[in-house]
Amino acid sequence: MNRLSGFLCMMWLTLAALPGLPAWAQGFSGLARIDPAASRISDLGKNGVGIDLALSQGVPYRLFTLDNPPRLVLDFQEVDWSGLETETFLATTRVGQVHFGGYVPGWSRMVIGLNGPMLVQTSEMTVDQVQGSARLGLALMPMDGEAFAAAAGAPYDARWDLPAPAKVGTPTARPADAPVIVVLDPGHGGIDPGAEQGEIVEKDLMLQFARELREILLRKGGFEVVLTRDGDHFISLEARISVAHNAGAGADVFISLHADSLAEGLAHGATVHVLSREASDIASAKLAERHDRSDILSGVDLSDADDSVTAVLLDLARQETQPRTDALATALVEAMAQTGGPMNRRPLRAAAFSVLKAADIPSVLIELGFLSSPRDLKNLSDDDWRAGMALGIANGLEAWRAQDLATRPLVRQ
Repeated sequence: MNRLSGFLCMMWLTLAALPGLPAWAQGFSGLARIDPAASRISDLGKNGVGIDLALSQGVPYRLFTLDNPPRLVLDFQEVDWSGLETETFLATTRVGQVHFGGYVPGWSRMVIGLNGPMLVQTSEMTVDQVQGSARLGLALMPMDGEAFAAAAGAPYDARWDLPAPAKVGTPTARPADAPVIVVLDPGHGGIDPGAEQGEIVEKDLMLQFARELREILLRKGGFEVVLTRDGDHFISLEARISVAHNAGAGADVFISLHADSLAEGLAHGATVHVLSREASDIASAKLAERHDRSDILSGVDLSDADDSVTAVLLDLARQETQPRTDALATALVEAMAQTGGPMNRRPLRAAAFSVLKAADIPSVLIELGFLSSPRDLKNLSDDDWRAGMALGIANGLEAWRAQDLATRPLVRQ
């Protein structure tokens, strides 16, 4: 079987492309299932860390490392992780966290948070020639931090990575009676479940609500609606913003939908958040930190962050957009209180949510409620309550649109 040196393991791996593998590697297809009882991440003492994944069949895969913080990412086509529990799977303190789930349609991902830089010393997949079951075994050894950082980085793959920026011409002004293009962003998805309370999972609940809200907006007329995701797959924060920019002639409004959970305090009721460098309160700061951390936990390479010059240019653009965003948030809060509710006692809030950083699009993040609140959990699970809240958001968008058109002549061109 093929054994790969540590640095080669950082590169793109597809089993069918590796030389020396038997013919069955070319025929992988279908969904592989994890065998939880035979899968483990274990401490090998002086020999480092061992990762063993038992699968019902062989599947193409790739692996690479990311830095800041150090992570090992395993992508598969495709694995059902049902039954795998972190508590039993993770049997060493040399690994911090493990996250697994869907990534993009047809692909699954496992992200292993390393407690220090580690070299993928060997990687080997064996397949039982009789039963067809497979075992992927990896050995990791501690390594120098500088060498780890130099070798880390996600390989480019057009199936889930953003394309290079395209050259675009000067946008033409849209007529006043054109439909409002609304991008609805159901929070989390795929490998990132969001908050969980019993059988209620935030990623599923928000996708359901986004579909319900889309239906109401389309029935009202005057709206075009785009969802950042319409299935259970992961979308990075950067990709969510890209969807808004690529929606028709560009979105008029971006609304990110969440129903989080806060361990501290007794947060309850709906809130509407706008972007701000300084958080309006501690709870909003914690939520922004959690939402941004989802990219890290899901294995997104953040090494190409905006530089300081870009940040200044974006801030200048937001000076034009911010008043419209504030007006949008106010209109939503008022309408949601009338037909939905209950609202939080401080319904308008602000924090540095990365998903709201589209400089040219009025963007808000709505926390419909908190799964950590029994009252909110009951409401969020109720079809009629969600319908009322969706109607409130739709009414708020209508009110904001009318106000925005009335004040458009006052906006500096």
